[in-house]
Amino acid sequence: MSGGAGVGGGAGASAPIAALRASVDRAWLVGGAVRDRLLGRETSDYDVAIADDPQSTARVLAREAGGHPFRLSDQFGAWRVVAHDHRWQVDLVPLTGARIEDDLAQRDFTVNAIAEPLGGGELIDPFGGRADLAASRLRMVSPRAFADDPLRALRLARIACELELSIEPETEATARAGAIGLSGVAAERVFEELKRIISADRALEGLRLMDVLGVSAVVLPELVALHGVEQSRFHHLDVHDHTMTVLGETIALQRDPSAAFGEHAEPVAALLAEPLANELTRGQALRFGALFHDIAKPATRGVTGEGRVTFIGHDAAGARMAAAVLARLRASERLADYVAAVTRHHLRLGFLVHEVPLSRRSVYRYLHATEPVQVDVTVLSVADRLATRGANSEVAIAKHLALAEEMIAEALAWRARPPAPIVRGDEITRELGIRPGPQIGKLLAELEELSFTGEVQTREQALARARELLGG
Repeated sequence: MSGGAGVGGGAGASAPIAALRASVDRAWLVGGAVRDRLLGRETSDYDVAIADDPQSTARVLAREAGGHPFRLSDQFGAWRVVAHDHRWQVDLVPLTGARIEDDLAQRDFTVNAIAEPLGGGELIDPFGGRADLAASRLRMVSPRAFADDPLRALRLARIACELELSIEPETEATARAGAIGLSGVAAERVFEELKRIISADRALEGLRLMDVLGVSAVVLPELVALHGVEQSRFHHLDVHDHTMTVLGETIALQRDPSAAFGEHAEPVAALLAEPLANELTRGQALRFGALFHDIAKPATRGVTGEGRVTFIGHDAAGARMAAAVLARLRASERLADYVAAVTRHHLRLGFLVHEVPLSRRSVYRYLHATEPVQVDVTVLSVADRLATRGANSEVAIAKHLALAEEMIAEALAWRARPPAPIVRGDEITRELGIRPGPQIGKLLAELEELSFTGEVQTREQALARARELLGG
């Protein structure tokens, strides 16, 4: 664990901390910035407890360090300053109580209840946070921590998985007892913590801790419902454990797509690194797709007369459920649409394995149906297949991976240059002497498919086929 100089100290002082030191008499760096420095982790996100007026200090800080100030909380009087280039942000919060120790006593965990005086001096650590960090231990500041803010039960899982800390037993028990209070916490706050868990390197551990703490039962009951739902002989796990395995495979493919996609790994990785919504990349959003792809299996489970387990329609029903869960969590519509799309289409590639070698029309229809998530859902289908190791799995996995590598090349080419019909709608109406209407859209869709397959290559051929399709 790093000791080092104070946060932002010395020649490497960050602009905002240096500006605060020069302009504020009584202020303390608190929370994650102090904790992360003690762990040797870089940070650009600072929390500062301040005895002066946060609003006037925020304006001074913005002017001196080059940032934009805005009110963060009316209830607590907090202000945030964000650098113009977004390289750092500082949250300024009024000091609670007469002393900094009173403020620290109201914080969540001991590792976050350490303060560094910006004016210089020793760290203030009244609850043994440094010793807990040294022991890799996460411990509540007081038994009332979770009653004061029930979100802390979820944050406990998040910090534990992000920082690889173990939860002290009494803290775990108290968090579990208070988890029900999460039902009254604003959905936006819940989602902020949840997305950090799912985006973390140790996301599976974070989700396991959510289960242990009783948090999942409150914020994601649909996930808890997957426990114990048995599947067909082609699966070796129940739906919950299969889902966790699919998430693990998705994370592995996000980190290194080369094992499945060979020469196409680099463009796949680049696409998954693109920003999508809610400060998530496409790859991080795809993790939500992995988490929700079988969410409707409990509701759609059936058993045939021969004893075969089925989940007919769980893809379409799952898309609706995934969108509803994300709407409940106040995620953006863009994220909800994305997760619903990959959920809806996650079975398509597996169905096509039985048609290999594929016709150009089959390739087109897969890419057209899954647009704009052709690449993403192909990655998810591979993760799903790798996590399914029941009867005949090795042969099935090999066939699926071979088709997925072919399809990923087609999907990347489609994204680089989307297909289009050779003629426009107004040309068809003029040349064929027909009025605009729904039939024009159908003609253009058919001509686009024929252009993709190579069956129509010129304007004249397109117009001739349009006449044939119209029966003239």
